[in-house]
Amino acid sequence: MSSSCSADVVTLVYPSMLSADPARLGQQMLDVELAGADGIHWDVMDGSYVDAITFGAHVIAAHRKLTSLPFFVHLMVDNPEKHIAAFSDSGADSIIVHPETCRHLYRTLGSIKNLGKKSGIALNPATSIETIAYCTDILDIVLVMTVNPGSSGQGFISSQLKKISALRKKLPSEIEICVDGGINPFSIKACVENGASSCVTGSFLFHSKNYKLAVKELRV
Repeated sequence: MSSSCSADVVTLVYPSMLSADPARLGQQMLDVELAGADGIHWDVMDGSYVDAITFGAHVIAAHRKLTSLPFFVHLMVDNPEKHIAAFSDSGADSIIVHPETCRHLYRTLGSIKNLGKKSGIALNPATSIETIAYCTDILDIVLVMTVNPGSSGQGFISSQLKKISALRKKLPSEIEICVDGGINPFSIKACVENGASSCVTGSFLFHSKNYKLAVKELRV
């Protein structure tokens, strides 16, 4: 399989609500939906696995009522298996976990699938792709972290391009490779050339004056 996407592939764009104005989450979510976003990315942080504390299941449930866009819940938490049912009930369509946080990774992914949700694994910059070698049969999404997890506004780590390329060569074509961190029109182009098909956008989108134009610029 080629390590790059064909020229006619349109990148899927998932705004990260971590970078939205916390006083206007609902309105900004609707604004990016009107701008053409393909889904909404929720970074759930517990103050343990990463320092920040962000959204609980009740916040996501409240926003689920406002849109039909797919919700991607990225659990940056210790012991995510304790929270999967709650986030499933809150309206998540996909639930993504970090392998370092799971005592039994395959079982955790299986529990996500058993709830009828798409399962995902997030790979930190230093995490090897071999971590997921024996989970691909129950895996829908690989989220390649192109920054270190825990905060928005970081710079893109270019060494992760090799990881994206290696994943695309190894993974079945139906497994989505999404990139998260430091994404802008320049970095997403390089990611797509190496095999990514979707991206999480935070600061670039929410700090722009024209959301529709920003989404368009990411569709390489």
